[in-house]
Amino acid sequence: MGLLRPRRVGVVGMAARTAVVAGTATAVSGRVARRQEEKYASQDQAAYEQQMAAQQQAAPPPQAAPAPAAGGDDVVAQLEQLSQLHDSGVLDDEQFEAAKAKLLA
Repeated sequence: MGLLRPRRVGVVGMAARTAVVAGTATAVSGRVARRQEEKYASQDQAAYEQQMAAQQQAAPPPQAAPAPAAGGDDVVAQLEQLSQLHDSGVLDDEQFEAAKAKLLA
């Protein structure tokens, strides 16, 4: 037997090889792009959650405005309502004491 002859690749073979390489490159590129989008989306979500937590910590609690006292029963009901707000954490100790003093004054 003689020497092996180099295989000749025609135009069709070159076009097929180019198509395979281009298709593989496109698939890899798309996969990389999707992974980057997912990564950045999760980073954006984490940053948003941190920002919301910081805003909630920085925001002062809502102030409860007690209604003016007209009679004894109203004052008792308002004191009970203030106590419930204090127990639930809406009012801190200073706010509760200030509102109670205002009601009793």
